[in-house]
Parts: sequence; structure tokens; C-alpha cells
Amino acid sequence: MMPDRRMFLGGMATAAMTTKLSALAPERGALLGTLQDLADALLAGMPEQRTSLGLDRGRYAAAKSRLNSQSPARFAHDVATLRSYRTRLASLDRSMLNPADRIEADSVSTALDLGIAGSAFAFGDNSFGAAMGESARPYVVTQSSGAVFSVPEFLDSQHSIAVAGDADAYLARLAMLGSVIDQETTRIRTDTAAGVIAPDFILDNAIGQITRIRATPASQQKLVVSIARRTAALHILGNWSRRAETSVVLGVFPALDRQLSALREARARANADAGVWKLKNGEAYYAWLLSVGTTTRLTAAEIHQIGIEQDRELEARMDAILKGQGLTKGTVAERTQALTRDPKNLFADNDAGRDELIAYLNQTIANTRPRLARMSKLGLKAPVIVKRVPVDIQDGAAQGYMNFGSLDGARPSIYYINLKSMENWPRFQLPTLTAHETIPGHAWQGAYIAEHHDQVPLINSIMGFNGFIEGWALYAEQLNDEFGAYVDDPLGKLGYLQAQRFRAGRLVVDTGLHASRWTRDQAVEWLMASTGRARNGVTSEIDRYCATPGQACGYKVGHNEILRLRTRAQGQLGARFDIRDFNDVVVSTTGVPLTVLATAIDAYIARTGSRGVG
Repeated sequence: MMPDRRMFLGGMATAAMTTKLSALAPERGALLGTLQDLADALLAGMPEQRTSLGLDRGRYAAAKSRLNSQSPARFAHDVATLRSYRTRLASLDRSMLNPADRIEADSVSTALDLGIAGSAFAFGDNSFGAAMGESARPYVVTQSSGAVFSVPEFLDSQHSIAVAGDADAYLARLAMLGSVIDQETTRIRTDTAAGVIAPDFILDNAIGQITRIRATPASQQKLVVSIARRTAALHILGNWSRRAETSVVLGVFPALDRQLSALREARARANADAGVWKLKNGEAYYAWLLSVGTTTRLTAAEIHQIGIEQDRELEARMDAILKGQGLTKGTVAERTQALTRDPKNLFADNDAGRDELIAYLNQTIANTRPRLARMSKLGLKAPVIVKRVPVDIQDGAAQGYMNFGSLDGARPSIYYINLKSMENWPRFQLPTLTAHETIPGHAWQGAYIAEHHDQVPLINSIMGFNGFIEGWALYAEQLNDEFGAYVDDPLGKLGYLQAQRFRAGRLVVDTGLHASRWTRDQAVEWLMASTGRARNGVTSEIDRYCATPGQACGYKVGHNEILRLRTRAQGQLGARFDIRDFNDVVVSTTGVPLTVLATAIDAYIARTGSRGVG
């Protein structure tokens, strides 16, 4: 039987507690009602998220014909919603809630507080949705953000088409896209007038990508090809392709022309300053971004020092493996770079090589599944498919990322890998990346909500605490190692340690860029010297940290906290400690602020210690 989340968190499965729960029911009902109302209020302005969750049907079917508004009015309305529900939550008597519900209330209160605090920075995208979606940012459109990049892939991979009405809804969304792009353009111009301008290299990349998209004939745009392909496959009669082309030509293309004009105007005023220190109140803004990215109270200076220290520790472990392989000359980074460039470790830089790499990732996932029973008792299915990052957005996309599956199970999680440059992916790096993005990482952690959605408040599917989500995925990389993934694969173990060191290095370069005024080149050179990764891959990563400051700090900070709590549980429980139970407690929180996670682990320690061995 699947363990219930609230049993994990609160230890409520006793006769004595049943009576107490009955007494607490009114306040608990008020809490759950508030959380459901909050989710509905937020999703009213997030129709794309409704589709992502598989909740755009029945009385919410109208959401399937809408895109998220990008207007300042929508964001102002969201802030008013956050304030209203923060007041409702504060009015509840926490002493009348059970431990699990107090954790829920604390988590949601933290999310609301972060969203409200972001409203102080009236530029870029510092909305609740961006903060909870790992994409709070100082600039509206960058090489990796903007409707022109996100909406085509969203419509292709998440907007389902089964009947003619679904295709009509697709076209309704496509008809809105030009207006959404124009809303972004208005905000770009407002920000430019206020001196909030992305670095020149960020703007060059964004302008280049959008220019290439704009130059693609309407008939070849993914927006058109997707609906034409899918309706044809299902024999859904209609002039879908022509109608989609008309929307692109009359609505999307003119909007892109206007956005390109605004970005070029900003580019004329841009310089190469990479960090948000250059903005008005930049120090306070970065402090907020770090609180969003890590859900801790750590300062930039503290995070920077943690990164330096852990970078050195991981360097020593990598050095030992390299020496064991007879590689002794040069720095750790230089020796790792030599392995990265070695053709025998690379897939061919052609279509066949890319297909081979995708097949390798699928096999890696299959090889991992038998190990899961030793890591967890949850028995999650966690279906996942592997896809290449679409070519039209690969220039600005992350190297690898995950889109969680829908709550109804109709769409599995999708693991995207950026194959623009095959030299970024020596074979020995791929098992760790795959563990991070799929199982036991993101796809596994996200599957708990999908496979227990009837037990989990809907708001938990909207909140995304970066420090927890990325911390778990980094911890999952460690689990993969601890449970034997690299017993006969020393280079795979090297790739795992390189990935860990890469995340430690992110603490250094992110804070270096935004608090210590490092240049882009300085950050690139430091991270290359630390990790031994290829220059173009490192440059893409540094540009990502410039576009979404603070987010990259959540990985290692979250990993460190999970390990700290695991060590504490092991020390206090001794022989009673079962790593499967610990892992399942963490996952079954569904994702909480790191400041709240300790409460869940303390409850696990208390009830496990009271049971005795066996």
C-alpha cells in the first residue's frame, strides 16, 4: 500500500491521534479550504499551468483556449491575491492544526511571503509564478525566456489534441500569442526607460534567436507544423494548417518585429556589466533572489565561501580517480578536459550520434529502475520520456531540464537534453545528468505528487521551492553513486564528482557575478578552471546565471541541507535508521522550503525513535 503523505509527516496512524484529529477538524478544514481557494485563484490567471497539470477540462475547459497574460495588471492582481490569502492563513489558529498541516501552512506562507516581497522590484519578472517556477529574473526577455521561446514548445508538447475542439483551442491560443508578445514588449520598453537593461551579450543572443525564428517561413514554424501533424495523424478534418499560418503571419510576425525593435533599442544602451549589482537596489534585489533560490537566510558572502570550500574538497576526490587511471599531468581540470575532448568518449556530431545518445539515456534510465527498491519504499512508477531540446530554442536553453508530467498521468515527465554541441556530452557525464533529471531525481520526486494527487493539496503542484527541488535532484545523483551505479565505471564516478563540483562552482560564480562584480569572462574562466567543462557549455551556463540570478545556488545549498538532516537522523536513530524511510519522508513532503524541511525530519526522527528496532 502506498504510504500516505500525512502519515509520513505527522505520524497520525494511532487510535489516540484519531480522537485528536476529530477535535482539530474545523481548523484543518479551514486550512484546506483556504489552500484550495488560493490554488483556484492563482490558476485563474495561469491557464498554461492548468494545461500542464492536466486540469483544463470540465468546468475549467475554457483555460485550454487561453495563454498566460504578461501584463502588469495581471501581476498586480496576483500580488493582491497573495496578500489576501496571506491574511487568511495568518488568521488560522496554528495550535489547532496537526503537525503535518502546520508544515503545509508554513510552506504556503513562505511562498506567499516570497511572492509579496518580489513585488517591491517593479521590473523583469519577479512574480509569484516566476519565483515558484525557478525563473524569477531581472529582464523580461532573454536568451532563455519569453513567449516566443516557451509557447511553441508548450503548445507542441503539453497542449493535447484528441478532437476538433482541442485543435480549435490550440488556434485560440495561437491567436493570443501576438498580444502576449506585445505585452512583453511594453514591459521591455518600460524597463529600458528605467535603466533596467540586460547585458549586451544576453541581448545579442536573444535578438539572434528571435531573428532566426522570424526568418522561418510561417509554414515551417513549429506553431503551424505541430497542429498540422497531429490533426492529420488523428484524421481530424479541417483547414488547421492554413488557419495557423494566417495567425502566425498576421499576429505573431508583426509582434515579433515590434519586440525585436524594442530589444535593439535596449541593445543600443547596453553594456557588458553582467550582474544585478548595477541595478537600483541591486543588492536588496539579489538578496531576494537568493532567498527565492535557496529558501534560506544565507548571504551572498556565506554562499560564496561554501562554494569555495566544497570546490576544493571535490577537486581532491576527482584527483584521486584521475591518478587511479594513470592521469597525473596537469591540473584536475586540464586532465578532465582532456577526457572530455577524447573522441572515444564522445558521440558522433551528426544525426546518428544524437540518436545514439538519446538511446543511451533511455538505457541508463532502464538500468537505474532496479536500484530504486533499495532507495525507496514508495513504488512510484515515474514514467519519463527523453527528448532533444528543440533546435529553434537550443541556443539559449539550459543543457538539460525536466518538464513534470500531468497530474492525471496522461502525459509523462519529459527529460530534455540540449544537443546543439555534442562536445558538451562526453559519455561519462550522462549517467549523472540522467539521474538528476529523471530517476531518482526530478521525475521521481515529481511523480509523488502525480501519483498521490488525491492526497495532496493542489497548491503544492503550483509551488516549486527551488532549493528543495534542485537539492533533491543533486542528492539523487549521490544516491545513484551510493547504490552502485559506478562500481565498475571509474569515469562515470568522475563524471558524478565533476557534476557535484560544477554545482559547488555555481555558488562561487553566481555570487561572484551578482555580488562581487565579476565580469562574464572572469566567471567563464573560473568555472572552466574548476570543472574542466568545455568553454561553449560553460559560457551558456554563465549566461543562464546572468539571466536568472540566484537560481543556480539552490542546487548545492539544498543538497547540503538534505545531507545535514540525513546525518542528524542517522546519528539520533542509529540501528533504527532506514535510508528508504528517510528518502520517502523527504519526497513525500512534495517540496517545502529548506527552513521547513527540518521540521518534517524531526517528526520522522521522533516517531521512528519511539517505535524501537524492528
